[in-house]
Amino acid sequence: MLSQLTAAAKVVGVKQSRKAIRDGKAARVYVALDAEQRVLRPICDLCREMNVPVEEVATMAELGLACQIDVGAAVVTVLAE
Repeated sequence: MLSQLTAAAKVVGVKQSRKAIRDGKAARVYVALDAEQRVLRPICDLCREMNVPVEEVATMAELGLACQIDVGAAVVTVLAE
């Protein structure tokens, strides 16, 4: 499941993800369960509102690694093709 993140067109981070979801460009959103709830809750609410599926990942480090970045990521959005 996470292996598809390396090749997929995506945005990393809360602000960029929020914009992609609002603009209808998001196909799927990944959230790290160890990120702060105050950060994740608005993203998850927006995903429900816009009917975007949300996948949970155990840690920010795991999500960052799947995206091939050197830091952890709280939110990653795969863009619709």
